[in-house]
Amino acid sequence: MTMTNPMQDKKRPFQGHQAKHFLFETNADGRVATITLNRPEKKNPLTFESYEELTDLFRGLGRASDVRAVVLTGAENNFSSGGDVFDIIEPLTKMSMPDLIDFTRMTGDLVRQIRACPQPIIAAVDGICAGAGAILAMSSDYRVATPEAKTAFLFNRVGLAGADMGACGILPRIIGQGRAAELLFTGRVMTASEGHAWGFYNALHERPALLGAAQKFARDIADGPWFAHTMTKKMLDQEWAMGIDQLIESEAQAQAICMATGDFRRAFEAFAAKSRPEFKGN
Repeated sequence: MTMTNPMQDKKRPFQGHQAKHFLFETNADGRVATITLNRPEKKNPLTFESYEELTDLFRGLGRASDVRAVVLTGAENNFSSGGDVFDIIEPLTKMSMPDLIDFTRMTGDLVRQIRACPQPIIAAVDGICAGAGAILAMSSDYRVATPEAKTAFLFNRVGLAGADMGACGILPRIIGQGRAAELLFTGRVMTASEGHAWGFYNALHERPALLGAAQKFARDIADGPWFAHTMTKKMLDQEWAMGIDQLIESEAQAQAICMATGDFRRAFEAFAAKSRPEFKGN
């Protein structure tokens, strides 16, 4: 009798998944997924519906049997202009406090699910990357951009705090407290060259090469020891609030878990045989 694995049975392929409020596609073997914000006539803004669908998607990817890395980008030379002014901003001005806190918790949950999603997220940023769009880039694990990218945390422009969707906690960890304070107080544009110099962007690519570069990086991640990559992402988040003793112990446990996998054994055997290891995620 063939034994089934109940935990593996809970997983499902995302190849062929149909999204309603953005584009979702995978490569031929399903290992790399590309999410494209796709309202180019308005520079790809977010709506109530796209917030919810993105949140559900990133939550669901934790059960993906195929996707190992995700590229997040925008259509037609822009990443995202943030929350749609008339679909989101105007209705917010008419809501009561209970509804407003429901909204801000909903948007924050998108960041929470991006960070909790086990797959590394690679943001490919071109053109406008503003407001909630800048938050999506900030929340990703790796960011590449074109020289034309213009990134702005412009919440103060509409009378709001820079404390939005985790920006006051996450952005300083990427570019430093002083630089984050400047961007959040002023709402000014961070140029692509500044973003690269400050460590917000890992690399800059010319526009025709941007998506290909992001997808190649994602493919390299997907073909690597992807179970270990999920552990690296978890530790990068988990250790923010730890002291030295806690983080050393947490990493000891995390690495011991990885050492117990078949991937670790197969990598050694491949090294000894002078061949390329095959990582299976177990």
